[in-house]
Amino acid sequence: MINSRADLATYIAADLATHNVSSWRWRYRFTRRIVYFQWLLRRAEYATNVRRGGLSRCIAKVMQLRVTLLGEKLGFTVPLNTFGPGLSIAHVGTVVVNPDARIGSGCRIHQGVTIGGVAGAAPVLGENVWIGPGAQIFGPIHVGDGAAIGANSVVNRDVPGDVTVAGVPAKVIRGHGYRGADHPAVS
Repeated sequence: MINSRADLATYIAADLATHNVSSWRWRYRFTRRIVYFQWLLRRAEYATNVRRGGLSRCIAKVMQLRVTLLGEKLGFTVPLNTFGPGLSIAHVGTVVVNPDARIGSGCRIHQGVTIGGVAGAAPVLGENVWIGPGAQIFGPIHVGDGAAIGANSVVNRDVPGDVTVAGVPAKVIRGHGYRGADHPAVS
């Protein structure tokens, strides 16, 4: 959670690094919309978490509205304070995340992904998790660190760390998961 300017700088730097960007540039508002969305998301998280007075609350609400509107344009429903630093949204397209979900640092998420809750319980994803296009993750489950979830998989049970899962319902298909490359080897 972003609770200080130092946290904000850390989160933004980690997010930018996942897109091979070394520092924020104003032109990214027009040229790299996903990078801009993630930057705006982090700024809104900071504004929301460190409210001090009436004006700060107003600024936080405006930032939240900007994130929502840009998210609607890009197809993202990503609530504040759900992702750790190093978030990488790979493509424009539908991404829906339950507000109760918790996702660790270094997550790479592709288009068409749903991370949803069931009966008020949402998934918890570890660090360095790779989520392929069209994957559905739902329920009170835990996905371990370094796991890779194959395209169009349905994950409704716990996933151990450092494995690759795929299928409907998802099953372990490989004994190694995501290691920070562009994508894991999923067959």
